[in-house]
Amino acid sequence: MSHAQPLSWPILAWLSVALAGVAAPVLAMLLLVDAHGSAPLALVCGPIVAVGLMGVGMIAAAADGRLWIGVLLALLTGAGLILLARALGTPPLPHPLSTGLAVIIASISFAARGTLFARSASDKGWLIAIAVVAGEVAFLSTALALPDTLPDWLLALLPAQWASIAIQTALTGTGTRAASSALFALAGTAAATLLVARLWPRRWPYLLMFTTWLALSALVWYRPGPPMPRADITIAAAPAGQNAPIAATAP
Repeated sequence: MSHAQPLSWPILAWLSVALAGVAAPVLAMLLLVDAHGSAPLALVCGPIVAVGLMGVGMIAAAADGRLWIGVLLALLTGAGLILLARALGTPPLPHPLSTGLAVIIASISFAARGTLFARSASDKGWLIAIAVVAGEVAFLSTALALPDTLPDWLLALLPAQWASIAIQTALTGTGTRAASSALFALAGTAAATLLVARLWPRRWPYLLMFTTWLALSALVWYRPGPPMPRADITIAAAPAGQNAPIAATAP
């Protein structure tokens, strides 16, 4: 998609990238560590990094119109958030290659959606990206704060949830194989989305994109991988202002 013409970046688009992709995840990490220590942070680091990748990658690509801008900024954001989590006391990465693979695929997938928004809505694409990011973050936050409130089939439809599963599994679980369905879903929807963007303004590829999305969502629902850690239980048990103990084995 390198042939796409760059769009102008409105000030609000820059602010949205900074707030949704950087400020909000960093603030969440700092508040969580200050209140409960590093153990709960380790259990929700995947969703936090996923939100950062989505906020930066999708909005930046939609505002700029170029895929590589969104991917590059998302990768830098993901690396920065993971380094911040390590500085705040989370354990060393058990699967660095799996973590890197999950971050790269998620960054491409989110930036691909932003690129499509730029193609289909021109200079208003970043507004669509903001709305999509806000909606997925709302569902993801609800699932973390109130586990079992949202049905599994609904969460399986969300690319943000796919990224959360893939990144969290790499950070605290068994690595790439356990989250293979989520990674396939992110990669498959990225390819379908980029095809739609390349063939724009033809509309028939949308049918292929939505079919791919539903099929891969079904795959994630059928093979969800490891359950997301119950950070709410750890937070409730963690002494305030102290670092709660971290299990030697992944949850």
